[in-house]
Amino acid sequence: MPEPENESAEQPRLTAPGQGARGGLLTQYLPILEWGRTYNGSVLTNDLMAAIIVTIMLIPQSLAYALLAGLPPVVGLYASILPLMAYAIFGTSRTLAVGPVAVVSLMTASAAGAIAAQGTAEYLEAAITLAALSGVMLAILGMLRLGFLANLLSHPVISGFITASGLLIATSQLKHILGVQAGGDNWPDMLGSLAGVVLNANPWTLAIGIPATLFLFWVRKGAKPALVAAGTPPRIADMVAKAGPVVAVAATIVIVMLLDLADKGVSIVGAIPKGLPPFALPSTDLSLIEQLWVPALLISIIGFVESVSVAQTLAAKRRQRIAPDQELIGLGASNIASAFSGGYPVTGGFARSAVNFDAGAETPAAGAFTAVGIALAALFLTPLLFNLPIATLAATIIVAVLSLVDLKTPRQLWNYSKADFAAHMATILITLLAGVELGVISGVAVGLLLYLWRASRPHAAIVGRVPDTEHFRNVERHDVFTVPHVLSIRIDESLTYLNARWLEEYVLERVADQAQVRHVILMCSAVNEIDASGLESLEAINHRMSDAGIGVHLSEVKGPVMDRLKRTEFLDELNGKVFLSQNRAFRELSRDDGSDTCEPYDMARGMI
Repeated sequence: MPEPENESAEQPRLTAPGQGARGGLLTQYLPILEWGRTYNGSVLTNDLMAAIIVTIMLIPQSLAYALLAGLPPVVGLYASILPLMAYAIFGTSRTLAVGPVAVVSLMTASAAGAIAAQGTAEYLEAAITLAALSGVMLAILGMLRLGFLANLLSHPVISGFITASGLLIATSQLKHILGVQAGGDNWPDMLGSLAGVVLNANPWTLAIGIPATLFLFWVRKGAKPALVAAGTPPRIADMVAKAGPVVAVAATIVIVMLLDLADKGVSIVGAIPKGLPPFALPSTDLSLIEQLWVPALLISIIGFVESVSVAQTLAAKRRQRIAPDQELIGLGASNIASAFSGGYPVTGGFARSAVNFDAGAETPAAGAFTAVGIALAALFLTPLLFNLPIATLAATIIVAVLSLVDLKTPRQLWNYSKADFAAHMATILITLLAGVELGVISGVAVGLLLYLWRASRPHAAIVGRVPDTEHFRNVERHDVFTVPHVLSIRIDESLTYLNARWLEEYVLERVADQAQVRHVILMCSAVNEIDASGLESLEAINHRMSDAGIGVHLSEVKGPVMDRLKRTEFLDELNGKVFLSQNRAFRELSRDDGSDTCEPYDMARGMI
């Protein structure tokens, strides 16, 4: 066997936080101690520049997402201060920006709305308690190293949920663009409610909302290319484009003031409390916790999946790594910090994290500096937001969430996997028709059921030797050689309780079809595990073949699987052999009839 190639010393190494030469238990749970050792003036400059850009973006976004969650706009600012500080201490991503996001805001509104009416103290208490519960759950999952549980949400389910949520969110904000009262707990109800009041739209609100929406769409896609074409340096053009929402906010505030639009029916934010976040205590009412723990768990899982996906994507661009289990702790700390500062559930957002990354952030300190910027805004800028139109915030939300709506994935999934398409569409339809919580639960359930169905019917193939090689391939796909008395079956899955009986039936059926077979070779190159049920089926196959005078052989069994088989009596009872390679097994057993003659596989005759 050829020696494996020696790894060059120049090969880049990806080191997860807390896993370096000096990494220990303390740095594992406090990643700030890892990157803080090498912090210097150059890194500080880059982090400060990124923080300024993200702060400009985050102020209107935080106000808008609080509106989406059914909370006072200032709560969005509160949820963007201490959570960023907490993540800077406990998080492992160098560029993830934590704060309110659209999908979690929608889920918060759904959960808190089941407890109390929007605008009441009980509603705010439910949102704060939701953040605390989510934080505790995330932290516990992280300490128990249970980050793998997020894998229960497959990509088709997540994609379907986010697409449906984007449609729900955008539709829910149309009432603010129109300046009307409308409601609805699901998409059909929302559309029906809007259809009944659309003729009552306030023209002044429309005059604010529609231009603001169109401007923000243009800023998102066309501002930077236009500025670059006009001769602006790309980095400056990018910074100016990112400030588009601030321009929309400032412009519409001035218009409302000059035209006195508040007296003409245009809804405005009004007075926003001035100052730093207050100290808040989550509720300890067991009946409230009993009602909120399921939504909190769903928010935790959805938020973690969204956050870790963003963090891993950005880290890979710089050949860095994140520690998913520590990310759970970091996000848990952020949510707990949000709860105790009067905020609501938060997670890492793609848009602001991408801006943070592109702006040159090098460490989580950029997030801490952003928190300082938000705190200064809460201290000094809130009086300037009195005349901010609600329609402008709604336009900010609509533009942000419509980018989440993915219309390409359904077609791609239909072409690639009908089962994944079913899970995707089921998640979309149930989320639109029954709400976000039931949509997520149903998507997970459908995904798991389809997985179990696929796992219970694994792929296996009869294989033969490719001419002039030692390779074995599916007889139905390749021109191969076989011998009549040897049946080679390649098993392409691990053998578990889900598929063990299926394999038993598959082998027996193939042997029954071939009267000349005297040897069955089970090619195990793709078998990574054999559980107790799988072992029992192998024993049953061995006993039945022995009764029929047919030898059962194994080939290419992996080391860990063989180690477990050696601890049983199966190898002693096996009536055949265990071969290192499929080629050696085929070559030796094909001589069993006194010849070494191989025949091309004839599909018409079905001869092996």
